[in-house]
Amino acid sequence: MANKQYSKLAVGTTLRESGARLKQVEIDDSTENIEQNLNFFSNTGGLQDKYLRSGVIESIPDNFQVKNHKAVFHSKGIPFETGTRVIKDNITSDRANLIRHENSIFVHGPDIPDPITNFEELRKTYGARSYLLDNLAKYGYRKPTPVQMQSIPIILGERELLACAPTGSGKSLAFILPVLLTLKSTQNKGFRTMILSPTRELAKQIYQECNRIALGSGLKVYYLKKCNATSNNFGLQSSKRYDILIATPSRLIQCLSRNYSTVASIDLSSVELLIFDEADKFFESGRSSFREQVGIIYNYCNNPKVRRALFSATLSFEVENWCRSHLDNPLHVIVGRRNAAAETVSQELKFVGQEDGKLLALRDIIRKDFDPPALVFVQDKERAKQLFQELIYDGINVEVIHSDRTQAQRDNVVKNFRLGKIWILIATELMSRGIDFKGVNLVINYDFPITGIAYIHRIGRAGRAGRKGKAVTFFTQNDVPYLRSIANIMKASNCDVPKWIFQNKMLNRRKKKSTKIPIKRDPIRTVASYDLQKSERKRKLIAASKKRPKQRGKVPRFR
Repeated sequence: MANKQYSKLAVGTTLRESGARLKQVEIDDSTENIEQNLNFFSNTGGLQDKYLRSGVIESIPDNFQVKNHKAVFHSKGIPFETGTRVIKDNITSDRANLIRHENSIFVHGPDIPDPITNFEELRKTYGARSYLLDNLAKYGYRKPTPVQMQSIPIILGERELLACAPTGSGKSLAFILPVLLTLKSTQNKGFRTMILSPTRELAKQIYQECNRIALGSGLKVYYLKKCNATSNNFGLQSSKRYDILIATPSRLIQCLSRNYSTVASIDLSSVELLIFDEADKFFESGRSSFREQVGIIYNYCNNPKVRRALFSATLSFEVENWCRSHLDNPLHVIVGRRNAAAETVSQELKFVGQEDGKLLALRDIIRKDFDPPALVFVQDKERAKQLFQELIYDGINVEVIHSDRTQAQRDNVVKNFRLGKIWILIATELMSRGIDFKGVNLVINYDFPITGIAYIHRIGRAGRAGRKGKAVTFFTQNDVPYLRSIANIMKASNCDVPKWIFQNKMLNRRKKKSTKIPIKRDPIRTVASYDLQKSERKRKLIAASKKRPKQRGKVPRFR
């Protein structure tokens, strides 16, 4: 059986010569992540035609058959199945495959460009100007991360891309650098690159990072934070002085629909590169889905040369299906295990009994081994407000951020949290994606995350850029049936998990769908119900007394 190292090399290799001598490759049972990663190409029938179209092989050998949607080869009359693709004996780029193997980079697709190993290669191979390398050195970027090693050459090679890498692995720089290298200088053609983000906080973070790295290039970046775009500013008749547009789908759609004439308020016809950050958020189902908005934006980007690149820490089948339908022969890059937590974060499950035990457990952590700053995630904004009211009087610098707060308030909270003025930030899922808080040492899941994807993004706020972090997840008796999905993620990250969790029965398909609906939880409070009712009656009496009409005229005297 082939060893694990050889299997990894096989994943990133394609066969480009018809009739080349083939070699059989088997996958070790221990490398489950490789088999999982390969479902990008093996979920539908017609495998032979699919491999031919994708360029994985250019001719079907005599010993090739399809069995249960898997490639089957016959060696000396004995059939065997393989989870990898067919490769050549004489690999053309041994060094590139060795780099991929050492950095756990898995690539699927034809004509894969070689990865870079240092930023100096950008100057030699792609003509990067001095300002770019100077800015990278100035802000502490010494060496490309694995996702940057492979993604940058792919985008610069004018290929479409779907990339999945752990949280805190440098995905933002993986698309900012090739954008700047592609645009080179301003040309007054309007927006040539558009970067979409699901939240305003993440969009602003990308805007700030893009301006830092682009300093000295002459390129102009515009962050669409208010719907003040008009045809005069960004339409067909505008000066078109901006080159890069960074926006959220909701705000962009709002601006596009404000103009009731036939001319769009923002001209996107010059966009050559469309980037989705946190791509799986755009295609998830439910009320928070951006699918319709993505379709509208996609139609506005009508440049025939437009290319797409999607980045995320987690990938769902919805994203992969969209890529199959809309992308032209994309390359699929996975760093490490697919949908896995960052290995720099130590993870812990803490049983708290019932809902009342969470507040006690949180205060116990703060009193004993608390090293600020910390993020505390709750289920919804109402619970965020309740927990804030409980902790504000404990003598701790605590703040809360949720969708009911104004944009100015949210920006101020994020700024103060980064400056260290806030010790504990209570947040909803709003802050779980993409936001880079390099100093966060601790993430507490006060309310149990409804999916494994949400869990990965939450704990990814700690352990950024190779730093160590810790994540503690509270669970009650009501959460026990849903523990297994989180426990599997923890086990894959080599964290200690109680054995009894894996003895629980797996949820059936109907119950798995129901887990996406948050559990109804008791309010967060330490005041007794009687005292709450008493204060509520008093509040109503005071409110009623204020509404009574005042008596007019003189008050009669009594003798």
